[in-house]
Amino acid sequence: MTIGLIKQAIHVLRLESNRGKHHRINQWVKWLAPGLLVKRWLLLSASGMLLVTLGFAIWIKLTPIFYTTQLLQRIADIVPSYVSGPIAMGAGLLLVWWGQTRTLGSITEALMPAGETELVDVLLTHRRLHRGPKIVAIGGGTGLSTLLRGLKEYSANITAIVTVADDGGSSGRLRREIGVLPPGDIRNCLAALADEEKLMTELFQYRFRAGDGLVGHSFGNLFLTAMGEITGDMVQAIATSSRVLAVRGEVLPATLSDMRLWARLSDGRYIEGESTITEAGGSIVELGCTPANPPALPQAVAALREADFIVIGPGSLYTSVIPNLLVPEIAAAIEQSNAPRIYVCNIMTQPGETQGYSVGDHIRAIDRACGKRLFDAVLVQRSMPSAKALIRYAQENSNPVPLDRDVVEQLGRRILTANVMDEDEQTGLVRHNPKALARVLFRWCSRAQMT
Repeated sequence: MTIGLIKQAIHVLRLESNRGKHHRINQWVKWLAPGLLVKRWLLLSASGMLLVTLGFAIWIKLTPIFYTTQLLQRIADIVPSYVSGPIAMGAGLLLVWWGQTRTLGSITEALMPAGETELVDVLLTHRRLHRGPKIVAIGGGTGLSTLLRGLKEYSANITAIVTVADDGGSSGRLRREIGVLPPGDIRNCLAALADEEKLMTELFQYRFRAGDGLVGHSFGNLFLTAMGEITGDMVQAIATSSRVLAVRGEVLPATLSDMRLWARLSDGRYIEGESTITEAGGSIVELGCTPANPPALPQAVAALREADFIVIGPGSLYTSVIPNLLVPEIAAAIEQSNAPRIYVCNIMTQPGETQGYSVGDHIRAIDRACGKRLFDAVLVQRSMPSAKALIRYAQENSNPVPLDRDVVEQLGRRILTANVMDEDEQTGLVRHNPKALARVLFRWCSRAQMT
């Protein structure tokens, strides 16, 4: 019994040792992958060292090539060339391997002291992401940040264009008291695109529970406001914060204007303020903003013109998605783009905004608000939520957005259906799944570019 256990333990140790060797070999093979821009510089360094050595020998009037040839001839006379040659090559390769291993080990230890990830894996990921397509995502709220969490796994060339119409909560207070652009949606997007997303999200979403004037404020909002005061404007504040947080891509406000939403309801009421539109609980027939026709941020327009594909939504239709499209230059740049353009429709209707809406109603609302046809296709959730989720949402006067296929086709949009839903089993809360959503969008974009 004991001998059998010992044999089994030895077998396990051997397997683990082999796995370790294979892992090390695989890591070294990765350094040979094209595009890392490492091999050429190592070869160039080695060539430089050889030239330095030869130059120094010539400078002190030695004849290194002659003496080296003589030495090699004497060695060949003593030891056959088919023995001495491989020995010399092996020794040279051993020294090169040893030197480079120590060098890379020192670099890795300095750059990544935790040692959780291999340096070569970091470099490969960096190269892959920075060669990814140029993506522009337009929206606001939790919908846009959810989308960004998935997109950042495919590309670092992401531009998030965010609405600045928020006037509620911590953002609204800072907007009224200090006169800054509302930082809430910008904060969510920065946290979603950060490398250390979990920690940054917890930090940026932290809300103070005590302190005179601090209660209710989130740390992220205060951080961005302070950075804006230091750098002089919100755009520079966002750029500086992005560098601090190691953000993949960039986040841009749609406009720098003090944009305020207004809505006209079917019962004739006129509502002002983003936070009060949803609370009014009516049916929105018209949405606008003051000042009318706000100027777009030039960097946002440039990003749209250079985009490889454009994603609109998901998010609250009237308070997150459409406000960006009320900026005429943003809408015009989307319309003029030759890149594939897709609208991600919400999974559930939203009380106070889209109760009773179908997919076709969402599309008509966007077309009516900006007077242009801005996207070619619409992504719709395929399967229904669970009975538990349906009951939960029904209590809030919300239901799954139905697909009226004939209406969507009459509006000239292609329909893409996929299962991109994430459902919390305990609460029944329904959201888009970031990874599934990004995967479906990238596949669609690849097919659209080939057609």
